[in-house]
Amino acid sequence: MSIIIQHEHQRVGVFVDVQNMYHTAKHLYNSNVNFSKILETAVGKRQLIRAFTYVIKADAPKEQTFFDALEKAGYEICVKDIQIFAGGMKKGDWDVGMAIDAIKTADKLDVVVLVTGDGDFIPLVTYLKENKGCRVEAMAFQRSASAKLIESVDHFIDLGEKLDLYLMKNK
Repeated sequence: MSIIIQHEHQRVGVFVDVQNMYHTAKHLYNSNVNFSKILETAVGKRQLIRAFTYVIKADAPKEQTFFDALEKAGYEICVKDIQIFAGGMKKGDWDVGMAIDAIKTADKLDVVVLVTGDGDFIPLVTYLKENKGCRVEAMAFQRSASAKLIESVDHFIDLGEKLDLYLMKNK
């Protein structure tokens, strides 16, 4: 992991694992994530090409308001219905979709920012760096992020270092 290098000409793509960020913030801090500030930090002074959020539709109250807020912040929203299995178990997972979008978009990017602490993305990080020549950065709460993911990226931003910036104020 090195210091952050930002150049205005760098083309950036941001890929946000909303479920991972949402549940981590709820569990660790009993709060909601400020996705707008995350995008602002991820891009910095660089050129945003695309910003994706990956969400699970669970027909929860205020869900559409949340999706609208993400869109207003500048994100493209990828939505998948929650899967409900026999026996009642529920699952919502975007890992493969997020990885495919990052690979498909990589040729148009200099920097890929993954907003997740999920170690399942390590093979994606390796592929993007070695085969696509991309700089790969990650943003997550270090307390719950995979140490191996943190090691594998070029730069890691611990959202936990600035909770007042990356968490919403509870009303």
